[in-house]
Amino acid sequence: MAKQYCGDSVIAGASFTIAPMSDDFIEIITGSLEKTDTSCVWKDTDDVTTTVRGKAVHVFDVTKAILIHAAKTGKHIAFQATYSLGCPGDSKGDAYMAKDDKARNETTQDDNSQYAAAKFSLYPLGGGEYMDVIYDQIEAMKEYVTVTPAHYSTRLQGGIVDIFDGLENVFLKTVEGGSSHTVMTVVVSVNSPSH
Repeated sequence: MAKQYCGDSVIAGASFTIAPMSDDFIEIITGSLEKTDTSCVWKDTDDVTTTVRGKAVHVFDVTKAILIHAAKTGKHIAFQATYSLGCPGDSKGDAYMAKDDKARNETTQDDNSQYAAAKFSLYPLGGGEYMDVIYDQIEAMKEYVTVTPAHYSTRLQGGIVDIFDGLENVFLKTVEGGSSHTVMTVVVSVNSPSH
């Protein structure tokens, strides 16, 4: 069976939900979306999630920026996302593959000093030795943040920027390693009162 790719290009995508624990959740969500430069991704928001598609660099840039903007409110924010690359039959976002590789949303040291806790699970589909790939990428995350085991996932603790830089790196390394369809689930908590 031939490998299937998204349209004519390998499109990355993320479907995410941002959940502020606050009465002004609508303003936090819409404000975060408005403050983020999404010009390099295809975007669609419905009553459950926002989906972005395009080059991986821009998908990670946009999702990281949206969480950073929400976190700056000081409210407890929960962020859940599913990232995918190589999804057969998905062609929405083809037009954005011609964009350059420059991230549009700037981050600062202050953004990275914002502590976050996260859990991620990596699914390299279409490969035989997938557990070796997963263990290698969990080990690679240790270059970015504190890593500890958790049930059905791996726990991460550190700055928001470091967490997202690590997630982007291990995701792309999995793709480069030969996974024909890579999926990663992520849950992030920022400004939690339990921290």
